[in-house]
Amino acid sequence: MIEARRLHILRAVADHRTVTAAAAALYLTPSAVSQQLAALEQETGHRLVERSARGARLTPAGEILLSHANAVLAQLERAEAELAAYGSGDAGTVTVAAFATGIGLVVAPAIAALARTAPGIRVRVRDAEGDESLLMVLDRQVDVAVAVEYRGAPGEDDARLTRVPLYAEPFDAVLPPGHPLAAGERVALGDLAKDIWIGQSAGNPCHDVTVLACEYAGFAPRFAHVSDDFRAVAALASAAAGVALVPRSALRGMDLSGVEVRPVDGVAPTRRVFAAVRRGAEEHPLISPLLTELRTAAAPERAEAAH
Repeated sequence: MIEARRLHILRAVADHRTVTAAAAALYLTPSAVSQQLAALEQETGHRLVERSARGARLTPAGEILLSHANAVLAQLERAEAELAAYGSGDAGTVTVAAFATGIGLVVAPAIAALARTAPGIRVRVRDAEGDESLLMVLDRQVDVAVAVEYRGAPGEDDARLTRVPLYAEPFDAVLPPGHPLAAGERVALGDLAKDIWIGQSAGNPCHDVTVLACEYAGFAPRFAHVSDDFRAVAALASAAAGVALVPRSALRGMDLSGVEVRPVDGVAPTRRVFAAVRRGAEEHPLISPLLTELRTAAAPERAEAAH
């Protein structure tokens, strides 16, 4: 009989690509993970994981088992949701991982709404970038991720996750004072090809958006400065250290007196934000109301994007 917890460990190894990283995510020791994998291989009669100096990867037999593991784990999430509903499920704690702007824009308003509509549901928030929060959901460190579409992100057809679209927002160009392109109402990205750039750290979804947008415009941005704090990005731009692309919502409430902000000409680079839960958990009586309130909180952003 295959144990579900060993399937969860197999999926973590597939996601993190090393036994050590999977163990850290699951709060286990690497030896414990190795022991569970060995037991799973004994249960199935197949070698499931190959290890090398570059990490660990699943064998063809491991990939077959992983596809079934995703279905089994999703069904267990549904079972937990139904049992919670049977037991009323109107009180408990939900943990959310979200990036800073998303916390302010949709998570905090959703918490305020739940305090009125479902006061028994308590929400705990952890600050995490989109590429981190999805793994945190899969590793059961959190229940919900508010994440950003990025290169390599799990797609809508991913068997491990259920995604709920929240909103999409454009990036605006942030220019130093007196920049020649600030004279126009809009900025063509190709005209910034020779500028020095301020960007986010590699792995940050906003970094991917910026790089891809510049690639489509025909150039690779020359990053001289890196910061994941958009206030710091604006401060660097005000010091004429470079130009940047910043999500529009991140600019709200910020002192922009020292910079010039212009919309991007043509099809603007866009940050697409969604909520994600483990597949099968979307109907959990503690999680479903939160997803509803997140969608409600994001409605003004969707309306603005439609204009």
